[in-house]
Amino acid sequence: MTLSYTVNTSVTEALGNKERMQRLIADWAARDWLRLLDFEFANFLWREVPDASPLLILAAALTSHQLGRGHASLDLAATLDDPAFALSLPPEGAYPSDRESPVPLPEEVLRGVNLEQWTAALLHPSLVASGTGDTPLVLVGSRLYLRRYWQYEQGVRARIDQRLTKSEALQIPDLHQTLEVLFPPISGPDKTADWQKLACALAARSAFSIITGGPGTGKTTTVVKLLALLQALELAADPPTSRTVSPLRIRLAAPTGKAAARLNESIAKAVAQLPLAGLKQGEGVRAAIPVKVTTLHRLLGSRPDTRHFRHHAGNPLAIDVLVVDEASMVDLEMMASVLAAMPASARLILLGDKDQLASVEAGAVLGELCQRAIDGHYTPATCDWLQGATDEKIDPALIDANGTALDQAVVMLRHSHRFSADSGIGRLAEAVNSGDTAAVNAVWNKGYDDLALLPLTAGNEATFRTLVIEGSVERAQTGNLIQTSKNDNPRFGYRHYLETLAKKLPDHKENQAEFDKWASIVLHAHGKFQVLCALRRGPWGVEGLNQQIARLLHEAKLIPASEAWYLGRPVLVTSNDYSLGLMNGDIGITLQLPEGQGWTLRVAFPSGDGTQGIKWVRPSRLQAVETVYALTVHKSQGSEFTHTAMVLPDTINPILTRELLYTGITRASKWFTLANAGGVNVLEKAVARRVLRMSGLITE
Repeated sequence: MTLSYTVNTSVTEALGNKERMQRLIADWAARDWLRLLDFEFANFLWREVPDASPLLILAAALTSHQLGRGHASLDLAATLDDPAFALSLPPEGAYPSDRESPVPLPEEVLRGVNLEQWTAALLHPSLVASGTGDTPLVLVGSRLYLRRYWQYEQGVRARIDQRLTKSEALQIPDLHQTLEVLFPPISGPDKTADWQKLACALAARSAFSIITGGPGTGKTTTVVKLLALLQALELAADPPTSRTVSPLRIRLAAPTGKAAARLNESIAKAVAQLPLAGLKQGEGVRAAIPVKVTTLHRLLGSRPDTRHFRHHAGNPLAIDVLVVDEASMVDLEMMASVLAAMPASARLILLGDKDQLASVEAGAVLGELCQRAIDGHYTPATCDWLQGATDEKIDPALIDANGTALDQAVVMLRHSHRFSADSGIGRLAEAVNSGDTAAVNAVWNKGYDDLALLPLTAGNEATFRTLVIEGSVERAQTGNLIQTSKNDNPRFGYRHYLETLAKKLPDHKENQAEFDKWASIVLHAHGKFQVLCALRRGPWGVEGLNQQIARLLHEAKLIPASEAWYLGRPVLVTSNDYSLGLMNGDIGITLQLPEGQGWTLRVAFPSGDGTQGIKWVRPSRLQAVETVYALTVHKSQGSEFTHTAMVLPDTINPILTRELLYTGITRASKWFTLANAGGVNVLEKAVARRVLRMSGLITE
């Protein structure tokens, strides 16, 4: 592929000239504005249908491009209205240099094109249809889909709608009595609606339900009580024949190994603490609630070298209830696969934070399904039923006579038990989520002890060094700058886990159990601090920051090297490796084990099965890993760190949104530092910008 497009007349000539459009798409791909896949897809369509309009082929290439950005479709109207924002072209790190020949931007190419002209150019029966058929593209209104993703979207919504019609006529006395055991009544003038209790009641009567809420709102506690409720009602039911009633077959799953491991730990604790003394089948109910969590890929049965699974509509899962945690990370294709593999009689329960970043892959399923959750939209009939089942009253502001069937299956937990009223992290997350820049500035100005705002410039590497090594900087206040002191409660930096590694190293003659214990201690210490960033490229992205932090740690004599494999190197798995039992997003630490009279490097990973076990892997067997002193916010989903330091780049970028900020902030449990290279302008623009995924899941 060579750069051959030159602007010698009007760039719009490409819209009516096949050769010019081919060169334009080739130039965009050569500059990494488009993926090679997008370019090849456009060429394939033109080879198959040579008379296709250049505008059609451009739309096809852009639809493929949008899919790579997480959009299920290309919104033609939005693209014409603001091409740069809708397409994010040029993308991060791919801006033209002075040495490159000029290449037109999308807004220049599309200038003068209106929606009617563009949709008319798509009317080619061999390539585009308005619904069913075998064309590679589907046009619905002003949205253009690759057929496969249109089918995913249609399948997801159709299967959810089918489940929403299957609400069960539960006996209120049995339901009410069991809920009273699980949620002992609370009285007093300050009592508010118990949304955990309401969530259990609503989910118990529906074949499909969603429980959403921010960090610390009790999603795991709620779903464990929901499972106890379902098992108690099942075990108390009169058997239809002489057979003994069996407990429900329940499976727990999460989209990544890391999320599954974290749920493993929390759900076992929640099950052990269930208040079941008032239930006739109490301990039987506890024993019937699973505590083992698997990944969705393992649940469905991944098959090598194919995107298809062993379980599907023709071979459904043998389950009665499926709980999917961290559902915001589940993309459209995976959600379609999950729903297809569900038996018609089984329940699907989704848990997740609707305000977190959506999946990296196409679709923002949970966010779209929960877009009305904050305002409830419960019908009067639903509210009456809930009051009878729970004795809880719904705020009149959340009642809507025109509420949809989906609204009645979605519950938003509204009280955070993690962040108290004096928590800066909680207040900052709330302000960012509201999109209110004045509220964000007010939080910084209040001087919360658990927050720090650190400006980054080219000349203050010493301050950044102190942050990443010690976790803090000298206390100072300049305007709304609030920084933490070494003398305060320790904020933790990377020194903590590296010194823990050195101090706790067992003797060469110790047994394997001691080395497993050592690895567990080091992995726990590593989770005390994490640098997060928005971008992959550039000095403030993953690539630049990992190099910089490794160099700083080496200069501080905390690591023996800054490249290749060395003791203390943290690594991130970047693709699933089923032969090793490692999933995309797993983090391990390079440690050492005795070998003969010396030592050999091994990477220690948590076992991922809810135990304290360790998985030791030779570095040579890890084919898809990268150093992870800095981690993208996307990759951090499903994780929690005692101290999180989030780095914003020096210029605004389309990827910087309030959802990304919110997700980064809420990875912190005790301390959050925002290291901002771009100043107030970048922060305020990021707060004001939302993720807009192009989709018709709800609107069609």
